[in-house]
Parts: sequence; structure tokens; C-alpha cells
Amino acid sequence: MTFDDNALLAVLYGDHDRNLARIEQLAGVQISARGNQLAISGKADDAGVAHKAIAGLYERLKRGLSIEPADIDAAVRFARSSDVDRGDEEGIRTRRRTVQARSPGQRVYLAALRERDMVFALGPAGSGKTYLAVAMGVSLLLAGRVERIVLSRPAVEAGERLGFLPGDMREKIDPYLRPLYDALHDMLPAEQIANRLESGEIEIAPLAFMRGRTLSHCYVILDEAQNTTPMQMRMFLTRLGEGSRMVITGDPSQTDLPGGQKSGLADAVETLEGVDGVRFVRLGAKDVVRHDLVTRIVEAYDAHDRQRRA
Repeated sequence: MTFDDNALLAVLYGDHDRNLARIEQLAGVQISARGNQLAISGKADDAGVAHKAIAGLYERLKRGLSIEPADIDAAVRFARSSDVDRGDEEGIRTRRRTVQARSPGQRVYLAALRERDMVFALGPAGSGKTYLAVAMGVSLLLAGRVERIVLSRPAVEAGERLGFLPGDMREKIDPYLRPLYDALHDMLPAEQIANRLESGEIEIAPLAFMRGRTLSHCYVILDEAQNTTPMQMRMFLTRLGEGSRMVITGDPSQTDLPGGQKSGLADAVETLEGVDGVRFVRLGAKDVVRHDLVTRIVEAYDAHDRQRRA
């Protein structure tokens, strides 16, 4: 590979060539750099993946975009897929960052979030289900396309008994909603979050408080939906009002409902699959963008579950 803009190579290669080393590790190749030229050696398919990933990262730099460590992994992930063209470089713009798809599955998910009024995202931990949904909601709020964001979760403990928590209602439910707060803090400055929570532009509420409401002109997210009952899910879905969008996220493999009770998420998949206007997006281990070990853990548990069912 030969590059025509030497000024970009320091960023492309990374400090002490760490970006190239990461691509070597992920693609299973060897890369040698000399000036504005790179030589890639390895199996033909692996070398092709490395070539596509490096070319994509270089084009990204030429457009004036930055490269973060996660972008290196994403470039290799896209290069391994048949759909090499990321096609979503603009991403979702928020106050603090531009959020982009980091896997082909996430790209499909972002397209669904833009196009549909109701989207179900099913996938393992770390696949970006909640994070991308919150980013889209913040983007639409900042653009004035919705009047507020409503974030909800069922207050079900993950295999633990927390007992009676001290404090007022908000202090009691905050531990259950912390992942939603974490995502918001990646999108908006802390003072804006506080102001919008105070004004009601952003509302965070447990699922139990949704009964009887009509949610109009807002962006609604139900997180950890695998922990709803079928009755709760039906109640929540019918809250959708005029000018609103709704995103339901969950991991069907991590249900915390007691006594083997059927999940409302599983029930919704059976009931609503094929209903016009409802989109189901299924993310997998290849869409996990946390630590590499998380991907391997997800794959190991999936294989164990398949073996047990067999």
C-alpha cells in the first residue's frame, strides 16, 4: 500500500505503530512500514481484510475524522463482512460526541432507528443496544424533532435481593436506571442533563409508572425488556402516542424474572413479528464492542446453551 499524504500517516500508524499492531493482531497478518508504504503479509483473505481496514481508516482521516482505538476494531470488523462500505460515517451527532456504528449489525440497527417508529433490539451485553438508542434519542431532541426523551426499565434485581432501599423514590430507583444515566453522560454535558431532567425534557422512570399514560411527541426507550412480563410489555407498547418513537432493547438470554415466568420480550417477538411498522433487529456476538474477552464469553455461553438444548 502506498499513501499520498504523509501528514496523516502518524495518526494512521499510531504511537509506536500501535494501530498497525492492533490490525496485525485482529487480522492475523504481519505489517511492515517504510515511509509512506506498507507491506502486508499473510493468508490472502487475512491480508485482504487488513488492506480494506487500513484503506478505510486512511479515507476516514482524509475526511477530517479522528481515529480512536475502537475505530481500529470496527474497521477490521467491517472489512471481514461482505458489506464493506460502512455507509454511516456521519453517525449520530450529540453535544459531546458523534456516535457511529462499529459493526455491520449496528449499522442495520441505526438504519432501523432512523426509519421506524417502533424498533426491538435483541442482543447480548455490549452490542450497543441501549447506547445507540440513547444516542438517537438525544440527537432527535437536540434537533427539535421530539419534545422529550422518556427512559424506562423494569425494576427487577439481577439474581440478588437488595431489600428495602433507603431514600426517596428517585433514590430508590436510580440504581436500576444507572446504565441509562451513564449513556446520557456520554452524549450531553452534566449540567445539561440536570437541567433537562429538571424541566422534564428527559424523564427517567420505572416501568411500573407507565400505566395509564399516553406518550406523545417523545422518544421512548424501554431497556432490559427481557425482564418484563407479557402484561407489562403489552401495557408499555400501547403507551405510544402521536409523533412518538419507541425502542425496546433486551437480551433474551439474561432474563431475571422469578420462577421461570415467560418474558414479555419473548412474547412480543412471537406476537408482533411481521406486524407492519415494527422492526426487529437481532445483534450477535460479532456486534459486541466491549473488551475482546466479552465477545468470547458471549460465544462460549451461546455454544453451551445450544449444547444443553440439544
